[in-house]
Amino acid sequence: MASTAAEAPSTRLWLLQIAARDRLGVAKGAIERWLEAERDQLPLWLPVALGTGIAAWFLLPDPISWLTVMLALGGVALLAVAIGHGGRAGRMVAVAALLAAAGMALVWWRAGGATAQILARPVIATFEARVERVEPLPARDLVRLRLTPIRVVALPPRPPRSRGRGKPTPAFERPPQSVSLPAHIRVNLAEADVPAGLSRGATIQLGARLMPPPQPAVPGAYDYSRVAWFDGIGATGRGFGPVKIVTPGISNGSGLRERLSRHIRESAPGGGGAIAAALATGDQGAIPEEDAGAMRRSGLAHLLSVSGLHITAVVGAVMLLVLRLLALSPWLALRFRLPLIAAGAGALAAIGYTLLTGAEVPTIRSCVAALLVLIAMAMGREAITLRLVAAGAFIVLLLYPESLAGPSFQLSFAAVASIVALHEHPRVKAWFAPRDEGWWRKLGRNLASLLLTGIVVELSLIPIALFHFHKAGIYGAVANIVAIPLTTFVVMPLEALALLLDLAGLGAPLWWLTARSLDLLLWIAHGTASIPGSVAALPAMPGGAYGLMAVGGLWVALWRTRWRRLGVVPFAIGAVWALMTPTPDLLVTGDGRHVAIRTANGGLALLRDRVGDYTSDMLSENSGVDDEPLLLSDQPDARCSRDLCLMERTAGGRTWRILATRSAYLVPAGELIEACRTADIVVSERWLPAGCTPRWLRLDRDMLTRTGGVAVTLSTGHVTSVLHPGDQHPWRLTHAPVSRSGGAGRQAYPARAPGRGRSAGDHKRGSRDRDGSSPPRGGNI
Repeated sequence: MASTAAEAPSTRLWLLQIAARDRLGVAKGAIERWLEAERDQLPLWLPVALGTGIAAWFLLPDPISWLTVMLALGGVALLAVAIGHGGRAGRMVAVAALLAAAGMALVWWRAGGATAQILARPVIATFEARVERVEPLPARDLVRLRLTPIRVVALPPRPPRSRGRGKPTPAFERPPQSVSLPAHIRVNLAEADVPAGLSRGATIQLGARLMPPPQPAVPGAYDYSRVAWFDGIGATGRGFGPVKIVTPGISNGSGLRERLSRHIRESAPGGGGAIAAALATGDQGAIPEEDAGAMRRSGLAHLLSVSGLHITAVVGAVMLLVLRLLALSPWLALRFRLPLIAAGAGALAAIGYTLLTGAEVPTIRSCVAALLVLIAMAMGREAITLRLVAAGAFIVLLLYPESLAGPSFQLSFAAVASIVALHEHPRVKAWFAPRDEGWWRKLGRNLASLLLTGIVVELSLIPIALFHFHKAGIYGAVANIVAIPLTTFVVMPLEALALLLDLAGLGAPLWWLTARSLDLLLWIAHGTASIPGSVAALPAMPGGAYGLMAVGGLWVALWRTRWRRLGVVPFAIGAVWALMTPTPDLLVTGDGRHVAIRTANGGLALLRDRVGDYTSDMLSENSGVDDEPLLLSDQPDARCSRDLCLMERTAGGRTWRILATRSAYLVPAGELIEACRTADIVVSERWLPAGCTPRWLRLDRDMLTRTGGVAVTLSTGHVTSVLHPGDQHPWRLTHAPVSRSGGAGRQAYPARAPGRGRSAGDHKRGSRDRDGSSPPRGGNI
């Protein structure tokens, strides 16, 4: 009896093990059958796996975590092979894990290979440098130069330093000032300061105020420091004259791209001519800001980026022209495969056009896709497939793994993948397949196809635009119904014919027609952008919400069986998460100079009365506000002097008192300390005295050098910062802050200099030029 009682639990355990083994076998069989049905789609996940590893490297903080995850992925691959028993699921998991590990190793190697000397601190210097690139920006009256410094010619004298009780230190006792410039820098010059004949390869002498590539000003803002690191740029800034050419460049004038852009703008003056130049050469520097903004708000900005639309037009035109010309010879037509020769000519045209337009990521992706299409045509295979898109993405990630983190790559491949996935769906194919019907039915079917495609593309691009730019056009699908055919079948053919006839001096009439068609395009853009509610604005989106939407979108696009519908679940969760995320009530830039506070009616108020356009736009976008920011000094719940502002803001069931300094002049320490004690949050661009102890949060220079820009949500008490402890990405390490702790015996906090007056324009918002660190505006598709 005792032995029987003892054997009962072991028997039950044995039965449970058998039942679990059977259920696992059933689940494994179901997975294998599903993967067998999706076997043609499995290669599409190869670039996704590679990109997952790249994304993980950007998200994880340090080499220890990178190496740990790579080893874990290797272990997952071995485990999948061991327990997979040769099944498709085991092989798929093993390959995906190895590709993810390879992606992490690839971008890690790329970041190490891109090691650049970063300028340690801002400096004003006169130096000699070799010109690597000249990029005119006519819309801003600037020319952007990429330079390789050769030697520092002069530095400004070091200002006198106090040796106690206001006595300056003699100049001979101060150490000499010296600086080592990075290997590559980027400088903006006013057009008036650019000497005639400046070209690539020239050696010039100029003065410039240089600074390290800036970190994001606030959480969610554009991270130029990351872009500059992979581009090898160690400093950026503004140059000033006189600029002297020491040695001439490799040519007496500009390159082919610049000459062609200038010729187009001269042939079709105005904003239309600037857009024509962008369509031909990818040079968007001359497009007026109001036109560029209207294109972004209307969802037409993708037309300005040289990508699939433009490459397709060039390849198609070249193939048609070559084929027609060769077909005129019966001898050639009877002896050679003329379509194959025309495809070869189209491939050469695609490569040449890519190099001409600057070889940006969307252009490279489109060129790779065009070459794969031509190869498929030569082999007699179906050309436009998701496998082609996946191959293009895989190649781009192998060459430029860092491009995954930028909006250009994401917008480009999301748009193309959504278009191809939509038209590969059997039901959509059946809806829009050619058939015998009247012309009006055919026209209606084509318009419906274009509208459906536009809606799907807009839905796929809106999360990306909101994540990177914090705003997205709503009516782009409708505007593109007219804009895309207008650009493809009217503008670009007219422009190509005008350039061709310019060889004989006969292009003027076609340039006039091109300008009028582009005026129509701009009319559509401005009209769409002016519709109320044309732009959706959203503050900085949580990375987790964006990741869920990306996973859901890929799941829906890349699978073919009914299980693809499960992708709606993570996409919906991510969308709800993003929409439910509270907007920040307080934004503080990393230097502490600029503060934006959300007002009671949902607007945005800026601390300083004079704020540059770029800073104002950046703070508005990251606050999810599409309206013009207000001045904090004009708000009824704020009390501002020339040096301090105190604002009360009700949130989370309580009233918050926010105190911020707003000038570079000193306030008596005792008064400041007393004001700090009654405030919940204190913000200053300076080091605050030790006695300044607010009730909740103190954001002075000492804190901001460690946190970078800060976003505060008062309703939840959540604080987000740009910099994080332990982040060892190379572009973060180069900005290691030097903080200073407050001391009890420190001099009084900056007091206002006596007799300082205000100029008449002090109450107005100033306009400050953006330097080379300005973010891409709008999407590249």
